Amino acid sequence: MSEAINIGTINDIDEGEARVITAEENGTDADIAVFHAEDGNFYALDDTCTHETASLADGWIEGTEVECPVHSAKFCLKSGSVLCMPATLAARTHKIEVSGEDLLLYPSVSVLGA
Repeated sequence: MSEAINIGTINDIDEGEARVITAEENGTDADIAVFHAEDGNFYALDDTCTHETASLADGWIEGTEVECPVHSAKFCLKSGSVLCMPATLAARTHKIEVSGEDLLLYPSVSVLGA
């Protein structure tokens, strides 16, 4: 299991917003978007849409879904699964934990059941 990266506090990402943790910061080959969903929970997916190069962090969050800002593909924030075309490949998930007020990201550790 990879080590956790402290990426800030729960107050750093407003509900309904996202923050990008760059590949350089997270130690993987991809930028990771951390979302504060409308259900109050935090989720992490690879930031790049699987359909076309676009930042999912720039998309629209509704409930526990994110819509790509380019061609409107939707992804489940909980599992990374594709919810509508034109995307056909799921987005890779990453484990994120809340520890007190801190947000801990575990890059490349998939969410169970994803």
